[in-house]
Amino acid sequence: MNLVWNWFAFSYRRLSKAAVNFKPIPNKWSAKWTVVRRSISSGKHQDQNSNHHQQQQQQQQQGRQSKAAGGWLTWRGVFLRWTPIGICMIAAAQWHLHNRELDRKGLPRTAASWQMNIYCSLPLRMMSRAWGWLADCRVPTPARPLLYGLYSTAFGVNIEEAASSDFKNYRSLAEFFTRSLKEDVRYVDPKSCIVSPCDGRVLHFGTATNCQIEQVKGVSYSLEEFLGPPTWSDKNECPTIVEKIKKKSPDNALYQCIIYLAPGDYHRFHSPTVWKPEIRRHFSGELLSVSPKVAKWMPGLFCLNERALYIGKWKHGFFSFTAVGATNVGSVQIYMDEKLKTNQWVGLEVGTHRCKEYDELVLPSDAFLGKGELLGQFNMGSTIVLIFEAPRDFKFNLQPGQVVRMGQRLGCVGDKEDTIEDLNKTKRIIESM
Repeated sequence: MNLVWNWFAFSYRRLSKAAVNFKPIPNKWSAKWTVVRRSISSGKHQDQNSNHHQQQQQQQQQGRQSKAAGGWLTWRGVFLRWTPIGICMIAAAQWHLHNRELDRKGLPRTAASWQMNIYCSLPLRMMSRAWGWLADCRVPTPARPLLYGLYSTAFGVNIEEAASSDFKNYRSLAEFFTRSLKEDVRYVDPKSCIVSPCDGRVLHFGTATNCQIEQVKGVSYSLEEFLGPPTWSDKNECPTIVEKIKKKSPDNALYQCIIYLAPGDYHRFHSPTVWKPEIRRHFSGELLSVSPKVAKWMPGLFCLNERALYIGKWKHGFFSFTAVGATNVGSVQIYMDEKLKTNQWVGLEVGTHRCKEYDELVLPSDAFLGKGELLGQFNMGSTIVLIFEAPRDFKFNLQPGQVVRMGQRLGCVGDKEDTIEDLNKTKRIIESM
């Protein structure tokens, strides 16, 4: 028992002595654990930041998606997204119902009044003036063959008929549009009492028996709105405008012929017969397109557009020549009338519908125009409307949609060809009316 106690005492003294002299050894595991703990902690922190960043990105993406989708429900979305779609759907439905009603009545599909108002409200005059400025800009000489060649190919221009077939001689697009022709490429029929004043396509021709006459088949316009009030006539007792404007025999009829000039046609126009213009009326109206498709769709198109109207007489009575403007063709130049100014700046006004307002000018008493005489020019393409008085046996030598050339026969009185008329004798007949 003593031995055991002695051994415990000896061990205790050694342990106490060792504890006094103890020097701690660096704990490698503790340091390593600290590093591991810190790395795990930092990793967790990075994971938390990464998850937070991802959550923010997801929230932003969801926010953008919700904004894109939910933006339709905001006031801005209602006015800028739902409202235009609703207007377009209502307009499409109205268009369909209007066309279906016309089909039910067996009428051609023409524009309703609201469709015409929308079309007239477009800034077509500003567009036409901008196009006129652009067309008058000088084209670099190296670029002229390419530009004019592309235009000629697109619109079927026969440059060989032009007085100058070299593209480089045309300074601008406007000069190329209004190019002159060689003297021998157009033949003016001397035996026809009336010839085509220009190159183009015949939209309509025939008699005018009442106040509404056709601009194309099935679509009409008002004769009085087109010509204006017949102040030159003293036949106030006549019931219709057709009878009022006649200058010669009451047995005569009133005829019309409408010729459309395409962009590739010869853009100058000539006198269709020997006649005397007495009054010029300039109607400052709209500049709507006068293409055949639009003419079939919009009633009264020629009464709405800007036009230069020359009223006079020829050997058979009343005669009028009208150059109708169109989109990009507001500028109409008449060589004998330097005071005529078309396509004038009217500010930012659109849809003014000033189709009934006109300026009137009395022309000189010695103003006579011979058959085929150069009269004026369009910029780009437009329409010529002839309304004239003639005996009831006058017949057109035309077909609907026929392409005509300047100087080509339009019609004659009776079945026989006219003889070559004496210019002085014709002038005396005209003066005697």
